[in-house]
Amino acid sequence: MTAVVASPEGTVDAVARDRVRRASRRRLVIALLSVLVVATFALTLMVGRTFYPMGDVWRVVLGEQVPGASFTVGRLRLPRAVLAVVAGLSFGLAGVTFQTMLRNPLASPDVIGISSGASAAAVVGIVVFGLSGTAVSTLAVAAALGVALLIYLLSSRNGVAGTRLILIGIGVGAMLNSVVNYVLTRAGQWDYQEALRWLTGSLNGTTWVAVGPALVALLVLTPVLLGQTRNLAALQLGDDTASALGVRVERTRLIAIVTAVGLVAFATAACGPIAFVSFLAGPIAARLVGPNGSLLVPGALVGALLVLVADLVGQFALGTRYPVGVVTGVLGAPYLLYLIIRTNRAGGSL
Repeated sequence: MTAVVASPEGTVDAVARDRVRRASRRRLVIALLSVLVVATFALTLMVGRTFYPMGDVWRVVLGEQVPGASFTVGRLRLPRAVLAVVAGLSFGLAGVTFQTMLRNPLASPDVIGISSGASAAAVVGIVVFGLSGTAVSTLAVAAALGVALLIYLLSSRNGVAGTRLILIGIGVGAMLNSVVNYVLTRAGQWDYQEALRWLTGSLNGTTWVAVGPALVALLVLTPVLLGQTRNLAALQLGDDTASALGVRVERTRLIAIVTAVGLVAFATAACGPIAFVSFLAGPIAARLVGPNGSLLVPGALVGALLVLVADLVGQFALGTRYPVGVVTGVLGAPYLLYLIIRTNRAGGSL
């Protein structure tokens, strides 16, 4: 019996077809996610206690004066919807960056303590120092960057190990959460309500003043992060392999961490730490796109869609209004438990 051996030409053709198929699937997923984000964004502007047709919404967006709609859509719904997209894109990009760089699905900013740093600083600023507005946001940004630097330094012995960074980050986050709990016991009623925004994540009362810094950070930092796409992909192969391919490992990792933390910091300063968006965006995007290829763009779009949908659900689907972070927390917590149980049964490590 004669064995059939595939020709080199046939193998090359098969590989080429597979690449074309994966690229087509990726483009299709990105296109569908983009359409869903735009459609959900439009729906967010239309629905509420008063429904406005798309024609009126579009006229408001173009700057025309429409009785009733100009205030409700232009000043209340539009900033809220824009911040939902900006925060979702920022959290999604940051989560995918950490998960790709450290090769671990648990390596998202809200799991490893970075978001906790911003929240703790904001709560201390509100309750202890009586700060508000821009001062609280500035303190939250500085604290997120400081906590990220601390975690990086504590985990950087002989290079940054993903598992070590995650465990240190979880420990730092636990300490910061204990600080938050202690400070809240000393808070007055008004300060307590204001501080809750920094614990759950909320889009309520969003203004253009809050949207501006987060939007600028997204526009400035996203190109920097996308410029590291190939280097981040190489890091998935391991530090030694990435170095052999010409990647400056520590430089790439530092740029990625600073950029991702900046996105998280400014988004958190605008709307608080919307739970588990960074954690969920990457895995969902990976399921949609399939193996291989960067998840930065699909993950960012999934993050935006998650925040928009969760905000709609929190406002209108549950009988009473809940902050968007409560809804995303309900979605993310079971997945976190599932991931830990699955990893433990497989005999792997986090």
